[in-house]
Amino acid sequence: MVLQPRYKRLVMMGLLAFLLVACLLSLALGPVSIAPSDTLRALFWRFAGTAVPADQQLIIEQIRLPRMLMGVVAGATLALTGAAMQGLFRNPLADPGLIGISSGAALGAALVIVLGSLLVGPLGADWQPYLTVPGAFVGGLACTALVYRLGQSVQGTSVASMLLAGIAITAISGALVGLLSYLADDGMLRTLTFWNMGSLAAADYPRVGLLLLCCLPIWWRLPRLAPALNALLLGESEARHLGVEVERVKRELVLLTALGVGACVAACGLIGFVGLVVPHLVRLVLGPDHRWLLPASMLLGSALLLLSDVTARLLLAPAELPLGIITALLGAPFFLSLLMRVRRQGGF
Repeated sequence: MVLQPRYKRLVMMGLLAFLLVACLLSLALGPVSIAPSDTLRALFWRFAGTAVPADQQLIIEQIRLPRMLMGVVAGATLALTGAAMQGLFRNPLADPGLIGISSGAALGAALVIVLGSLLVGPLGADWQPYLTVPGAFVGGLACTALVYRLGQSVQGTSVASMLLAGIAITAISGALVGLLSYLADDGMLRTLTFWNMGSLAAADYPRVGLLLLCCLPIWWRLPRLAPALNALLLGESEARHLGVEVERVKRELVLLTALGVGACVAACGLIGFVGLVVPHLVRLVLGPDHRWLLPASMLLGSALLLLSDVTARLLLAPAELPLGIITALLGAPFFLSLLMRVRRQGGF
């Protein structure tokens, strides 16, 4: 069934409204709940003419607003790159983690946390967070570059070889992270554990600005590759006949995904299943056309990550669950149901 553009525009408007509601809930709910009307007044007090109590203003402006912004940016980027990877691999079970980006970023962060004391010592412990973020970013890029190199052959870049190389690199990175965890002391181990579980708790305006700076080029470029991704759905040979420079598109997709996921892991830690679940949900409603799939995935990814963060804050309030636990609890059952559906259709 061919979906009408009007229907697709209505779905996009609904997703935008859903995101706005998720943003409001993210700002209003937490260990200290604030009424939605007071939340809006705290945001627009210069225009509303009346202010909220100082403690509520501080919570909204300095704690929850940067956290909400980071959730929007990270959720959109993870979902967007997940949709791009599923288009590249032509498989709804694909995920950015398949090519080793997330595991490489985790390894880079672990190296800084556990072995970085030689560098941090002379500078002071306050410098460690500033070293961990670039360490995770470089680790993700390095593993992706290695996977891409291993996937190259005489005929070009093999998607199947990249997938197998990504699985191997992920296993090696996981083993090295385990070794570093064994060598870590109690303080390092706690930091490493929470990093691997993911959280938006460390959000502040400088970190949000840096993450947005890394992600804006990805938001701009990946949707412009939608026609090429649509052609790749037919197969690489067919895409070449349609005039797509397949090898260049593959390089761009892998590089942009590495940049986006590496930046998100560096800022928020490991947050799984967003890039897997969100594009598939959107595809069920809007179909496989990447011209609609990519922007819709960005909207839904942001909204679902914000709602997962709200859930992480409220379940054990005033304590806070790691965000990665919530996304895994929601995403893993969906992944299993998707796997069973593909098997029933004869996909394996």
